[in-house]
Amino acid sequence: MGLFRAVPTLNAEIAAWKQGYRLVAGVDEVGCGPLAGPVVAGAVILDPDHPRAWWSDLRDSKVLDEPERDRLAALIRDDAIWGIGSASHEYIDEYGLTAARKLAMRRAVRALNAKPQMLLIDAMSLPDYRHRSIIHGDALSASIAAGAIVAKVARDAQMTRAHKRHPRYGFDSNRGYATPEHKRALHEFGPCVLHRRLFAPVRAALTARGETVTVRGLLVEPEPQLDHVVLEEAIA
Repeated sequence: MGLFRAVPTLNAEIAAWKQGYRLVAGVDEVGCGPLAGPVVAGAVILDPDHPRAWWSDLRDSKVLDEPERDRLAALIRDDAIWGIGSASHEYIDEYGLTAARKLAMRRAVRALNAKPQMLLIDAMSLPDYRHRSIIHGDALSASIAAGAIVAKVARDAQMTRAHKRHPRYGFDSNRGYATPEHKRALHEFGPCVLHRRLFAPVRAALTARGETVTVRGLLVEPEPQLDHVVLEEAIA
């Protein structure tokens, strides 16, 4: 299964605006697949009364190269209402990936400097908010795409900083994803404090060193699956 490629539109936003919801936030998270680091979410409100030319450049963050993501993230931060939230690797291990995704999204929404009247969310439900869940939302909705872009840029910056503390794993290039080089370093050096014990390759590396690993998050949800779709975000 490959990436779902489409040009995001304002169709979902316009439908909400016509219902009287002027503050519509697009919400998405990044970093579900990595072996290390947090899940980070972004929330973005596009102002229907002040459209911007760059809205037409928004795309799924996974199909943009890094310079274009950085350019769009700067425009979003300058011209839109935006918020960032995260859930740590410890939270992922304790409560599972689904709970971590929802926590990051809620924190991103709370970080907005205006209270949204409605959320457009990429393939997730937050029952405590009025919302619409959209499959492939980051490829279909402009505001969701914007949320994913600011989240991706913020998380990449966090992992680049983490590389300075843990240079063996290549976090500045793989962002914590399970690249062959990262897995080799994990096998050679063992996990660092940022690695997610919920994920099988990390537990295997600990077990190989004689450590007993108990992760409460595995009682909450099944083992995360690391497939080629996950790895596409690492190289996007």
